[in-house]
Amino acid sequence: MKVSDNRAISVMELFRKELEGPYSKEEIETFLFYSLNEYAGFSRSDMALKKETRFSESELLKFFRVIRKLKQYVPIQYILGHTEFYGLKLRVNESVLISRPETEELVEWIVSDVTSSVVEKQSFNILDIGTGSGCIAIALKKNISQAKVSALDISEKALELAKQNARENNVEIQFIHGDILNTLTHEHLNTLTPDLIVSNPPYIAESEKSNMNRNVLDHEPHTALFVPDNNPLLFYRIILDFAKEKLYSKGKVYFELNNKYADDVAALARSKGFVNCIIKKDLSGNERMFRCEKNE
Repeated sequence: MKVSDNRAISVMELFRKELEGPYSKEEIETFLFYSLNEYAGFSRSDMALKKETRFSESELLKFFRVIRKLKQYVPIQYILGHTEFYGLKLRVNESVLISRPETEELVEWIVSDVTSSVVEKQSFNILDIGTGSGCIAIALKKNISQAKVSALDISEKALELAKQNARENNVEIQFIHGDILNTLTHEHLNTLTPDLIVSNPPYIAESEKSNMNRNVLDHEPHTALFVPDNNPLLFYRIILDFAKEKLYSKGKVYFELNNKYADDVAALARSKGFVNCIIKKDLSGNERMFRCEKNE
């Protein structure tokens, strides 16, 4: 891989030439901005104003590496090693999912609900099930200062990264290694009586794999994505059972959803005695969030 010279404009032309085909023009421009911002501190306006900036050989090698990885369909967030979530900078790698905008919308819904209501208890306990990078737990702790936040995940590698993200964002969170599908984990969580449970669980049916982009399918952790075709509500069912037993009276459960199963999740929650069930659309108009309340 070669550039005609070491100017920024030449790097830009190389990105556009090498990535044309696998990616749209809009995607290429996004990758280009992220890379120039990461390795040269460019703002979006700098991409037009600093085209004659010259890069060192070591800087050029970093740009070449990004292009090679992108041609292998590695997500740009994994290449750079971090992502932005709800105003926070979080480390990511292939042991955790890359957070999506709809997950930020779920956090915004929770923050708005909690901060607009009067919390009479001296402490307010939140449990995040399937925390991954820790994005939800960390964002909630940052924005709901009185909350005591616990976060569960089956992956020890994910928890290691989540702990690092918590340290770097100066929040204290209790991280727990366990599998919510395992009753032994439920027993381990006996000391917790949360006021609020939140989860972005695996919700994509195995049969949907053929419709997914390679950057997701080849690189993001399948254990955090997929459920059996014959049991798409597996995690919702188990978490609702756990919530029915563990939540404080009037405690709430929040889920991110596969919009194909939004009505099914709501029906499931009602069948287990939960009330005030609300399905919420994301900014794209898809039914991607859900809230219900324990009726006790």
